[in-house]
Amino acid sequence: MSRKPTIEDVARVAQVSVATVSRVINKQGGVRKPTEERILEAIKELKYVRSAVARSMVRKETKTIGVIIPDICNPFFPEIIAGIERKAIDQGYFTTLSSSSGSKEIEKKIIDHFIERGVDGVILTTADESGEQISSLVEANIPVVAVDRAIKNFDVDTVLIGNQEGAYEAVQHLIEEGHKKIAIISGPHDTTPGLERYNGYIKALRDAGIQVEEQWIGDGDFMEQSGYDLTKRFSELEDRPTAIFSSNNLMTIGCMKALNDIGWKLGQEVSFIGFDDVEIATFLNPQLTTVSRPMRSLGELSFELLLDRLNAKEEKPKMKRQYILTPKLKVRKSCQFPK
Repeated sequence: MSRKPTIEDVARVAQVSVATVSRVINKQGGVRKPTEERILEAIKELKYVRSAVARSMVRKETKTIGVIIPDICNPFFPEIIAGIERKAIDQGYFTTLSSSSGSKEIEKKIIDHFIERGVDGVILTTADESGEQISSLVEANIPVVAVDRAIKNFDVDTVLIGNQEGAYEAVQHLIEEGHKKIAIISGPHDTTPGLERYNGYIKALRDAGIQVEEQWIGDGDFMEQSGYDLTKRFSELEDRPTAIFSSNNLMTIGCMKALNDIGWKLGQEVSFIGFDDVEIATFLNPQLTTVSRPMRSLGELSFELLLDRLNAKEEKPKMKRQYILTPKLKVRKSCQFPK
């Protein structure tokens, strides 16, 4: 092997997880003797040598927090990261940021790297809400906090937004403005935000006695292009919607670009509400009505929960904690009575 062997190489040769190799290297116990011997043999065979950072794991503290987000280009996440970093620095911790690009395979590689680097804890917006990717963190006894998306199969602390509540309020506002033909650009239903915002849309329509029309439901992927494509599709319907609800900021940007290209006049021929207060919201004419989330608070609370776990690491584990922060509808000028 020409390159320097890594802990992942040892885990592969020994046919165990990275977390199990880490436990043997750092003499943490809890590994069966035959497995330990197999790992030690792999270390010898590969001539694996721990880095200085990995050796610091023996002290069980590196003052480093790993942060994983799915999309570094999404303006929603920098505010969360800013909240984490502000609190972390105050407590003498530093953050290491990685983006999974929405791939559970990349997320797993990042997690293995974090374990090797000896991070004290991890805050993540997961690409896979089943929780499969974080099993090695749990095995290594590294505290985890999930932010914005829930993790189903592991009891980890979670900080979420009232997605259904925010979507319900947005659609209800459109209904109060006189709209009945309301389309949604939905996010993926296998994510907490995508499913909950869709459910809020459906509930608002049904509570108002408005029939749900499949032609006005667009399944997006939280990316700009899907917002663009779905808006064009709505515009080509024989029975156009009079209002659109977009489920995230990037799809909102795509929607605005499509409206401009099509010549579908915002605030005159179609009304609009977006989820997330995007930068362009107040620059457009008319200004966009949006559901605003307390992004900085999401990050700050996430770190506070993680710090609490770190400080109580040797004590009896606490029960899983979940906090749901409240979004706020910011009413501007993009919702007019339909003509």
